[in-house]
Amino acid sequence: MSDQGHDRELQDERRYVADLYARLDEQRRAAREAYRAALGNEESPTDRDVTVRATAAQVRRLDVADNGLCFGRLDGLSGERSYIGRIGILDEENDHEPLLMDWRAPAARPFYTATGANPENTRRRRRFHTRGRRVVDFTDEVLGRPGEGDGTDTDAALLAAVNAPRGEGMRDIVATIQAEQDEIIRLEHPGVTVIEGGPGTGKTVVALHRVAYLLYTQRERIERHGVLVVGPNPAFGDHIGQVLPSLGESDVVFVTPGDLVPGLHVTAEDGPVAARAKGSLAILDVLAGAIADRQRLPDEPREIELQDLRVRIDAATAQWAREEARATGLPHNEARATFREIVVYVLTERAIGRIGRGWLTRDDTAAWEQMRTELLDELAEHEGFAAALDALWPVLTPEDVLGRLYESPQRLRAAGADPALFRPDGAAWTVSDVPLLDELVDLLGRDPAAARAEDRAAAAEQAAATEYAAGVMEILTLDREELDEDLGVRVEDLIAAEGIADRFEETDTRELAERAAADRDWTYRHVVVDEAQELSAMDWRVLMRRCPARAFTVVGDLAQRRSPAGARSWGAMLDRYVADRWVYRSLTLNYRTPAEIMTVAAALLAEFAPGVTPPESVRASGVVPWARRVDSAGLSAGVEEFVLAEEPVEGTSVVIGPPEVPGAVAPSATKGLEFDAVLVVEPERILAAGPQGAADLYVALTRATQRLGVLHTGPLPAALTGLAETARVGT
Repeated sequence: MSDQGHDRELQDERRYVADLYARLDEQRRAAREAYRAALGNEESPTDRDVTVRATAAQVRRLDVADNGLCFGRLDGLSGERSYIGRIGILDEENDHEPLLMDWRAPAARPFYTATGANPENTRRRRRFHTRGRRVVDFTDEVLGRPGEGDGTDTDAALLAAVNAPRGEGMRDIVATIQAEQDEIIRLEHPGVTVIEGGPGTGKTVVALHRVAYLLYTQRERIERHGVLVVGPNPAFGDHIGQVLPSLGESDVVFVTPGDLVPGLHVTAEDGPVAARAKGSLAILDVLAGAIADRQRLPDEPREIELQDLRVRIDAATAQWAREEARATGLPHNEARATFREIVVYVLTERAIGRIGRGWLTRDDTAAWEQMRTELLDELAEHEGFAAALDALWPVLTPEDVLGRLYESPQRLRAAGADPALFRPDGAAWTVSDVPLLDELVDLLGRDPAAARAEDRAAAAEQAAATEYAAGVMEILTLDREELDEDLGVRVEDLIAAEGIADRFEETDTRELAERAAADRDWTYRHVVVDEAQELSAMDWRVLMRRCPARAFTVVGDLAQRRSPAGARSWGAMLDRYVADRWVYRSLTLNYRTPAEIMTVAAALLAEFAPGVTPPESVRASGVVPWARRVDSAGLSAGVEEFVLAEEPVEGTSVVIGPPEVPGAVAPSATKGLEFDAVLVVEPERILAAGPQGAADLYVALTRATQRLGVLHTGPLPAALTGLAETARVGT
């Protein structure tokens, strides 16, 4: 194409995209009006809330589409054109003809998968380069027409994206999805999809785009229950947190394994022995034993002083009551009612027999029942009887059971637990405790008395919210001029209508993600698990409980496993739940790590995981990774020199090292993250830190997208001796 022809087509594309933006603006105005109308309609609260949430979600989807609305075009063999973008836009005046095709639509797939060998009825693929709302330029790729000379480098857009400096968070790849990634994103599998790939293969961003695709194709099924995304640490959640919103999807809850129980945020980790013990399914017997240990028999009869006589709860009575309560199969707190019922029956029978000895028989039914009623009332109010019940069959909470178990060697022995679980402060929770606390919620059940109080409080709160909402709607429907005249002041000076709407929404229409995150019993339609190799068998029980449909996208790399309780194979974790409903896919191309750095990391991988093939880097940066040996005094100076050198450079940087290195981040805290420049400090100490040391060092070495340096005081690990030693940082 001549320069003149290129310029003419560029102007045409600019006009077309400008028209798309005009239509986007029209849709946004209409969506906002629908949202305001939904707030003020007269439907039932439930219908209104559903409508408000739906219109609010539509507003958000249209808002995020503004950034890179249209990024490409497909030209078919018959001359037809299809523009590809973040959302679909139809021509309302022309039989709803598509003006812009959503990237997730089946017809858009050739934009990502067509090749010269298999053009998929496509003659040309055009990629737009945009700045804001303006098309700056475009590049064309001619498909299936050998000999035509106006094609361009098919990897240009991809390489531009992977070479670009990193910002504060992960970016979507909607414009540069590659064929092997697209196959996984669009995979129509209803069960569990495992995506394995080495560092930089894009497995996380592929999983997130898969969620966006599923929300597009199965919105009605998924949207009302939402999606749960589980990541390794809070920084990772922050890093990926904008990918789905940037694709117009916000009904997503982001958590770490330490957040899976509402109200808890746990980051501390156990040592290897305790983590392995807590992560094994054998801990289920320990939890059951810990609860059984709290269902006690009295060493001596418990005496209850009543008004007319003294009764006793002896071991035989408690034994019978315990057997009956356990036989119900109910959770501990709910079975307490049966325990109490048996004890009360024995006590009242004995008391009536003693009080009525010589004058009362069972034939005198009315007198017998009258006396029983009086005794029941007395026991219901008797503090000594309540104390006896609490001693023998107490109402328990998960925190109480687990905390007191850890604090007592005797309780640990009684429950059959590993003595290594002992710790003086039982409630100093670790991440490995979270699935145990969650399990105990089901094993213990709700305290019936507390449940009744919560229900009463919830009913009162709902009544207040309904009354408030009615008042808001009354204000919104009043004649503003008459109201201003009656009050003598402008209504806007008393309360802004927008403020009323905001309060109304906060009261009755919480976002799905907020409601789901606060509800332990919420079930999701789909769950994404990143760094899944780190999850224990007990972690998987929690997640399966959260998603009864067993619809998961599981992302991980077994070679990076650092947890002693983590997965050694995917089948070992999944077969128990979805033996015939999980599929495996792998990603083999490294889009993050340049070849120079991957060569260094691959040498380490060959040592600790010789059977694992490292991913192939798609590019080389031309920057050679370096190492510098310093003495102890020079370590801090070297870190400071690196920080100062990177400060003016566009992009991100990080120092990764052992905890005792000032300013360094632990390798585990960088899992899933990426930085333009990385300085790894004291790799030999990372390697020697424990069984997970090799995986930690591998993670540290593969975080860089451009530049890698290593600062060390001792000899380099054997796998890193190929690094070029330098006299100063950064050269």
